[in-house]
Amino acid sequence: MPMIKIWIHLVWATKHRHPLLKDSIRRNIFNHIRVNGRKKGLFIDCINGYTDHMHCLISLGAEQTIAKVVQLIKGESSYWINQQQLTEDKFEWQDEYFAVSVSESMLATVRTYIYKQEEHHKKQTFQQEYDAFIGKYGFNVVG
Repeated sequence: MPMIKIWIHLVWATKHRHPLLKDSIRRNIFNHIRVNGRKKGLFIDCINGYTDHMHCLISLGAEQTIAKVVQLIKGESSYWINQQQLTEDKFEWQDEYFAVSVSESMLATVRTYIYKQEEHHKKQTFQQEYDAFIGKYGFNVVG
């Protein structure tokens, strides 16, 4: 059996970055994602976010790809949110997402960053956070 530990920090937003993830809804959604992820064999270490986006720290399994894990989480959760009618309008995630590898030595830092999202976004918007990620990790954004 392969022994693999590849940590990925994922970030994605609601469609058009609408602030649909209010406090109680957000906690409910993140709990559902954790439970459903376990059922699908996903290892979600931590999850949190703010009104218009979410962060997730995962560890990939031997047969998993980033794209497949993101598809499973986003697809199932948006379906569930709509089934539960947690938002007034149809809920959707943006197609895009951010993914970056995380070294073992940085896990505690990333976990703290994810868990402190509400506090973090009192000082910085998601757009500012997004722009900082793009700059820090050297992504070239077209458009």
